Amino acid sequence: MNASDRASTPDLGTVRMALKLASRAPSVHNTQPWCWMFDGARLQLRSDTDRLLKSADPTGRQLVISCGAVLDHGRLAFLSMGWFAQVTRFPEPDLPGLLATLEFRPWPGALNTAAGRVRAIHRRRTDRLPMLAPDGWHDVLGAVRELARPHHVAVDEIADSSRPRLAAVTEHATALRRYDMDYQTELHWWAGHSEVQEGIPVAALASDAEAARVDAGRTFPSAPYSARRDDLEDKARLVVLSTLGDTPAQWLHTGEALSEVLLECTARGLATCALTHITELAASRSVITDLIPHRDFPQVIVRIGIAPEDTASAPTPRRPLDEVLEVHSS
Repeated sequence: MNASDRASTPDLGTVRMALKLASRAPSVHNTQPWCWMFDGARLQLRSDTDRLLKSADPTGRQLVISCGAVLDHGRLAFLSMGWFAQVTRFPEPDLPGLLATLEFRPWPGALNTAAGRVRAIHRRRTDRLPMLAPDGWHDVLGAVRELARPHHVAVDEIADSSRPRLAAVTEHATALRRYDMDYQTELHWWAGHSEVQEGIPVAALASDAEAARVDAGRTFPSAPYSARRDDLEDKARLVVLSTLGDTPAQWLHTGEALSEVLLECTARGLATCALTHITELAASRSVITDLIPHRDFPQVIVRIGIAPEDTASAPTPRRPLDEVLEVHSS
């Protein structure tokens, strides 16, 4: 690499700092199904199919959405460190596991509206407990729609009148999965452990009593009995992120839009919880299509609300950076 190349590319220390921040991105069951490769000039994002949920996500849709979230987190992290990342998605069609290539140029400008989302990366949590209704909802909904628009992802609210139907779909999906031993084994592998660097720790799960007051949550292994927010019935707003098609490129864009939505809400002091279980099964996914104003493909539902300050959760664990970053000398 010559001197001009080095001047237009972040050094390895910067890359490591940016990717450590990006690793705070959400992923299905906190599987963190991504890997990065840096050759001194370009950064590549690849999917880690060893972390595919073969029962819950056989097509890899949620895996790619998770990778889209880390891609957007990474783009924001580099921007905060003075580097603009030009993203080329699926640069080599014959290599479907290669999701994106990032090339860089110095970014001397201000972060402007992205600054709040960058600061929100460390604060964002998945909140599975009941929430209060969000304040200023009209402005929030307008903002997240604008952030998702460049990714050609629609954001639609599920009306209160449709909540009973959504709750029924959730119950039906849970019932179908209850005696699916492959699904249950996979779920218990990833959820309810402690002192690990992946998966969902016990502290991030809801007890049966808490989960019963949330009408649209995935059923996880139950946490030990607790009654946090025991005076609340869930008043979170529900939005659906959907796309015109159902291709890997659109899944990746969905993950990027999801990242923007979650971080914007966090920057505004709101709690969030992304839900993909209702879109795992064709029957329940078709019901969600009926609840939005166009015949798009629903990808993710997001709960958005206010969490009482006295129930803030600790950050979930992340894999060491050296497990997800390969460095190749050019």
